Amino acid sequence: MAKQDLDILIVDDTDIVCKKLSSVLSQAGYSKVRYASNGQEALMMLGERPADVVLSDWIMPNMDGLQLAESIRQLDESRQRYSAIILFTSKEGIEPLEEALSRGVDDYLRKPINDRELLARIQSAARIGTLHNTVLRTVNVLRRDNQRLQELATTDPLTGLGNRRFMQAHLESLLSETTARGGVTTCAIVDIDHFKLINDRFGHPVGDEVLCGFAQRLLWAVRPTDMVARIGGEEFAILTHHPDPAKFTPLIFERIRRSISQNPIISSEGNIPITASIGVASHSNNDEPMTPDDLIKKADHCLYQAKQQGRNRIIC
Repeated sequence: MAKQDLDILIVDDTDIVCKKLSSVLSQAGYSKVRYASNGQEALMMLGERPADVVLSDWIMPNMDGLQLAESIRQLDESRQRYSAIILFTSKEGIEPLEEALSRGVDDYLRKPINDRELLARIQSAARIGTLHNTVLRTVNVLRRDNQRLQELATTDPLTGLGNRRFMQAHLESLLSETTARGGVTTCAIVDIDHFKLINDRFGHPVGDEVLCGFAQRLLWAVRPTDMVARIGGEEFAILTHHPDPAKFTPLIFERIRRSISQNPIISSEGNIPITASIGVASHSNNDEPMTPDDLIKKADHCLYQAKQQGRNRIIC
């Protein structure tokens, strides 16, 4: 009896060979055995349902066993899985074996096929396929976990926006683009005015609602190519890049400021009116070289001036 019930596909253009192999496998306890008369039919069947082991003749019309093996490897790669391939042929010598193994075949049987050797080779090929698929699953899990960890490391958990680390990395990329290709990069620091009073009056859960509503309002107010991040507390950042300096004006942030204060934020405690102070710093390729920290500090200084001058305003 078979040690494990494998999904096996037999590929041979001779019907009698397919039926003989199917009979041997059935007697050994394999119940999921299919057979195809040519390579194209085999690939169609594999597209519908993958196989653990593919048994294929080498010499077949239109698509031989080596071409089929290469196509199976491409199909496996696209699906992130592995199919073990055993090729059988009447060819003699070491050269055919070397060629078969170099083209993606896992094992090789010479005709006439011995039933006991066939079953032993299938078990061996199945172990190879299982090992490959285990590694692939592990790699995919690790890749997803690493991606998730990276997202957690660069995402603000409350608003879903990028955090300060994400903002700084994106700003560095924009400044490099400005240096290489020209244009203007801007960093605007946006601070909700008197946010502490909202927390004191309504509580932190409502304060969180306001922060989330504010984040959405900023996203609606900027262009799709602009980046919005929450960089701490009630402070947010907007990063923009304008390829043509002649078409850029800091007054675009005045429109954003007005959109912030135009309507109150809807919360579980009712409508809460808000305003914001904005500090804007810009850098073009004609300016002295500037690091992300330099531009952020410059924007922070402008924000401080906006607060000192009465809040609910922009300083550039």
